[in-house]
Amino acid sequence: MIKNLSNLKAGAVLLLCLSANLAVAQTKEEKYVMVIHGGAGTLTRKNMSAEKEAAYRAALTLALQTGYNAIKAGKSSLDAVEATIHTLEDNPLFNAGKGAVFTRDGRNEMDAAIMDGKTMMAGAVAGVTTIKNPISAARAVMEKSEHVMMVGQGAEAFAKQAGITIVNPKYFYTKERWDGLQDAIKEDSVKAVLDHGSKKSMKLGTINHDYKFGTVGAVALDQAGNLAAGTSTGGMTNKKYGRVGDSPIIGAGTYANNATAGISCTGWGEFYIRNVVAHDISAMMEYKNMSVADASQAVLDKVGKMGGDGGLIALDAKGHVAMPFNTEGMYRGTVTEDGKIVVLIYKKD
Repeated sequence: MIKNLSNLKAGAVLLLCLSANLAVAQTKEEKYVMVIHGGAGTLTRKNMSAEKEAAYRAALTLALQTGYNAIKAGKSSLDAVEATIHTLEDNPLFNAGKGAVFTRDGRNEMDAAIMDGKTMMAGAVAGVTTIKNPISAARAVMEKSEHVMMVGQGAEAFAKQAGITIVNPKYFYTKERWDGLQDAIKEDSVKAVLDHGSKKSMKLGTINHDYKFGTVGAVALDQAGNLAAGTSTGGMTNKKYGRVGDSPIIGAGTYANNATAGISCTGWGEFYIRNVVAHDISAMMEYKNMSVADASQAVLDKVGKMGGDGGLIALDAKGHVAMPFNTEGMYRGTVTEDGKIVVLIYKKD
């Protein structure tokens, strides 16, 4: 009788332990090792064909898998970010590299930046026209020069010297982007049309059409616990005067700090520059002890109150992720440390 009672008690204890472990497992937060974006704008199901949606989801999945493979192989977060953004720059679906939009003069002028959260080193290029993968040129600036940003022909000369792939500008031509420029010129001969889409007024005119093309970005957390962030873009359709947005500006569109988070932004660049969005998120986390999610939302709310729109991705050193946006949708995705990939597009995905 006593023996049976002892067995019963032991069984009860075991059951309680198993229940407790199950509860912990169910409430355990997922640890993310990568988050990406492909641009934010007016993205709705009614305006997206099934074929195009499938193509975007496949492209984002490939990008995440590429970055995840690099991290699992023990490569650095910088390697993972660069490799991931390569896949997006090589895909004409996105406004970066091969899919870059056209300026008013019929050129493709691209910007990119990358930052190492461990060393706080950073590199960027702006207004380049012959570099196949601007994100690699940005990394070369960071690692092979004493500078942070290079622009135009100087950046191209440096990239060539650094062994970065150079192509004929014709490589970047796509009919869809060219047609987009012609439509923009017809509709608005005064004011350039933003790549992420908006209908808000600015001092120089009114933006009255939604030309949504996707700036790309990635943030990664490697096995050593180091963060890196990168962003690449073709800027805005029909832009003039050598305009540069937030993407290549460290602290505005791109930032990484192991003590806080890695951030990559997409949206109305002028507002992101004025709010120093990426660094502001890091500062709120550092000085106010805010979570990456709360800080990201608070800063994006500031952008919205000023009249800007767009979104951002952020990942902290503990693997917590944030992907807020104030548009109809944002191409985005995550991968956890065990390889679970999730790709989202719409606000109610």
